Amino acid sequence: MKTNNRQLTTNNGFTLIELLTAVSIFSIVMVVSMGSIVGIFDANRKSRALKTVISNLNLALESMSKEMRFGKDYHCGSSGSDLTPRNCSSGDSYLSFKASDDSQVTYRLSGQSIEKRVDSESYIAVTAPEIVIDDLTFYTLGAGTSDTLQPKIIMKLKAHSGDGKGRSDLSLQTLVSQRVPDL
Repeated sequence: MKTNNRQLTTNNGFTLIELLTAVSIFSIVMVVSMGSIVGIFDANRKSRALKTVISNLNLALESMSKEMRFGKDYHCGSSGSDLTPRNCSSGDSYLSFKASDDSQVTYRLSGQSIEKRVDSESYIAVTAPEIVIDDLTFYTLGAGTSDTLQPKIIMKLKAHSGDGKGRSDLSLQTLVSQRVPDL
């Protein structure tokens, strides 16, 4: 009998089709993954910007509230003398009062920022330039001494930061009551 001494050879590599399929699947997975990573970075950037805006507005509102709380003789509205207490139940974007150190402090909405003036100095911006103040309204009740109400101020603030899809709108409101009893 005759024997066949052929050796069986085995291929240890991949075919061209297998390589193309593997590279294609890897490329698709990487493109989808990179899209997700870019989306996460964009969301992180927007979150940081919003946190900065909220922190700045919170600081501005808290410092205004603190000064108002220890102040007296609130004058709401730009008409009349700032030294004369004046109620403003319909609201205005201008508020002046005597601070605890007897200086006259005035807050107002000017364009797209909140400004502060002490005595007769010039106005300075209280809010950061990247924040746009859409509306600032002060409501003053009990400012005169002829009533039995303890003076209080309601502040309403609407602002935004950014534009387009990155725009963040904020609405804040707070009530400040005068610390010193109004007798």
